[in-house]
Amino acid sequence: MTRQLDQFRFDLAAQALYEFIWNQYCDWYLELSKPVLWDDNAPVERQRGTRRTLVRVLEVALRLAHPFMPFITEEIWQRIAPLAGIEGKTIMLQPWPVANEARIDQAAEDDIEWLKGLMLGTRNIRGEMNIGPGKPLPLFLKNVGTEDQRRLTENEALLKKLARLESITVLATGEEAPLSATALVGEMEVLVPMAGLIDKGAELARLDKEIQRLQGEVQRVGGKLSNAGFVDKAPAEVIDKERAKLAEAEQALGKLAEQHARIASL
Repeated sequence: MTRQLDQFRFDLAAQALYEFIWNQYCDWYLELSKPVLWDDNAPVERQRGTRRTLVRVLEVALRLAHPFMPFITEEIWQRIAPLAGIEGKTIMLQPWPVANEARIDQAAEDDIEWLKGLMLGTRNIRGEMNIGPGKPLPLFLKNVGTEDQRRLTENEALLKKLARLESITVLATGEEAPLSATALVGEMEVLVPMAGLIDKGAELARLDKEIQRLQGEVQRVGGKLSNAGFVDKAPAEVIDKERAKLAEAEQALGKLAEQHARIASL
């Protein structure tokens, strides 16, 4: 936001703040906070820390939003500031927030992106297969790596509550999975069994749509990498990133094509 404001790109600054508040703070942190705050057995320190983060981040977000929305941010800030331990008569006299990149925790971000990916994959299957959001689902996980297992162990209770899962089963190497609708989180496969839940035709249509998307991605990235002008001019790290993106898309495409063939053969 600060960078965009320094360049007088008020539109991009507002968009950055909007995306953070809507897509991160409300969409995810607020939702992930509910099981902690509503759990009577959760440690008091964890609940207090969760509330503290909710309030402090909101207070900072109000300061960031104040230039764009002065009146409503002032009104809300007057109520929030005492809860956040902030003193002052008005938000107008508060300092502009300064980013501290030393506090960025990449490992924590990777963990939460994994959690979000698993939940989104499950929700997408629900939505596209017309499975009610309140119906508990059995979930199977295939190709579970060491990091996947650690993240699952740390977040299993949260996943079951927020994704409405009745069980999570990790399949051993070589163990056959039941016929399932599939989503991918990295190399890990997220499987929702079809028996009694999923329509074959609808699942084939969903897989067709995802396969077409991945084919387009492979074609797009492959075209960039085959363009001598792009390869000659782009930095090495950009080229490496595009090659990794292409390899990931090709791998996902192969897995979904196999799943499509299995279901089509029924």
